[in-house]
Amino acid sequence: MFLFATSTDPTERSPPGSRRSLGRVPGSPQERAAPSAVFLAATSGLTVDVGARPHDAAALVAKVTAAAAEEGPVSPSASAASSPSSDVDRDAALAVAVHSVAAGHAGEVSVAIFDEAAGTGAAYASGDGTYDTASIVKVDILAALLVRAQDEGRALTAQEKTHATAMIRTSDNAAATAVWDALGGTDGLNAANARLGLTGTTGGDGPLWGLTQTTAADQIVLLRQVFGAGDGVLSAASRAYVRELMGSVADDQAWGVSAAGPAGCELKNGWLRRSTTELWDINSIGRVRVAGARYLVAVLSHGSTTKEGGVALVEAVAKAAVAVVHGGG
Repeated sequence: MFLFATSTDPTERSPPGSRRSLGRVPGSPQERAAPSAVFLAATSGLTVDVGARPHDAAALVAKVTAAAAEEGPVSPSASAASSPSSDVDRDAALAVAVHSVAAGHAGEVSVAIFDEAAGTGAAYASGDGTYDTASIVKVDILAALLVRAQDEGRALTAQEKTHATAMIRTSDNAAATAVWDALGGTDGLNAANARLGLTGTTGGDGPLWGLTQTTAADQIVLLRQVFGAGDGVLSAASRAYVRELMGSVADDQAWGVSAAGPAGCELKNGWLRRSTTELWDINSIGRVRVAGARYLVAVLSHGSTTKEGGVALVEAVAKAAVAVVHGGG
């Protein structure tokens, strides 16, 4: 595990004389203000619209309150029905939940969740919805490495497996840098992501893989590649390998979305103290199991004054998201 204190890890430091735009994603300013509203189903070609865009929490709270006043109580079975309107209602309910648990927190947080069985989900994004990945990008880096190996018709080498194990299980930075360099850095990651369906993720400049920019919606796309079944970009063997590593992270890193998964979890966390602000990026992605159901969850945050505060926020938001979707909205 690594922590960034007042001295900064090389993956977080900007090149001398440069200024890094933390909100940079491909496309126009309008596109940056509205991250992709679609989760791409890697396994079946299904496209699920879960409204993964920035929301005005106050407006959504007002919407839910007004709907409740007009319609009265809604049964769990009715509210859980899969339809475009229920997706919107689920987004609104998630916004209310996040607004509640994040009240008083100085930073910003975004979350996306996908129900594997139902094929539906929900999302909430604050700000422009774009965040530093910190070390959650290591799952993406590994996926890119596996795509390349598949293209070459080979298994990972012993050295590649050593790097993969270290960067996922113990979040080893040197291992991630070795794989990042072998892939060709940001160009290699971006090329793989174009195939994986990540449209709102851009690799960090030069060696700065930890400053890759992403959205919660894109992280669900990546998780669907890892945990899906059928015709995804990753082969069955590649998916099984990533799952195995994410299911066996070091004990001191078993926090984050796992707080919402009492029946088991595969995950990868990221944490980064920015030298420019001394505030924390805290992220967590993975699959959680609750009472026989399986959910893909991505929670991204920045602006926490302490690592512990950011972890508590991410865990509270993960629990709230699962409660909204598992409880039928």
